[in-house]
Amino acid sequence: MASTSENLTKNQKTVLGVLENSSEPMKAYTILYDIQKKGIKSPLQVYRALDKLIEIGKVHKIESRNSYVACKHEGCNAKTSTSFLICEKCDNVTELIGNNLFSYFSKQADKNNFKYNKHCLEIFGLCENCKLKNQFI
Repeated sequence: MASTSENLTKNQKTVLGVLENSSEPMKAYTILYDIQKKGIKSPLQVYRALDKLIEIGKVHKIESRNSYVACKHEGCNAKTSTSFLICEKCDNVTELIGNNLFSYFSKQADKNNFKYNKHCLEIFGLCENCKLKNQFI
């Protein structure tokens, strides 16, 4: 990994800490609201921190929700190609790791004479807890 937690700036550590302690994806302005008491006053400061954290693989963006989650996988190298399972009921996000989607999409792109660079796959449904709750309704 290009950078470790020790190499992060104060703002990056603060933003990462908020995301790591969150049980659901957070929007940038929600992050800003939560950390204003720690000296971060500008949305630009949050966005710069998020950009760097994404670049080094510590944070992923959930495109459909315009929100962010801390990566919970040590040594994650999914900086540009990410795949998530997103619960439509509770907003729980699970990152798919160790999958062969990059390889699969590359082969599909080649078959269609297309240059594949990255993907952001978001699969929506119900997590295990919500699925169990729905069985009893």
